[in-house]
Amino acid sequence: MNDQRDEILTIDEVAAYLKAGKRTVYRLAASGQIPAFKLGGTWRFRRGELDQWIASRIGKAADEEQEGGKE
Repeated sequence: MNDQRDEILTIDEVAAYLKAGKRTVYRLAASGQIPAFKLGGTWRFRRGELDQWIASRIGKAADEEQEGGKE
């Protein structure tokens, strides 16, 4: 019943998941560059939304790489 995609993560957990610094995750959340919401003044993240965000970033990188190779 516990669907991992709906799991709510903290900044510490997201930093570990993305292998990034907590300040980087905070900055991305505060600027709206990563899907996040505030709960009681602290940032929270849905694992499923993070996975979609990662997939979209990978897709952009692949598209940019292909466009660069066309010259």
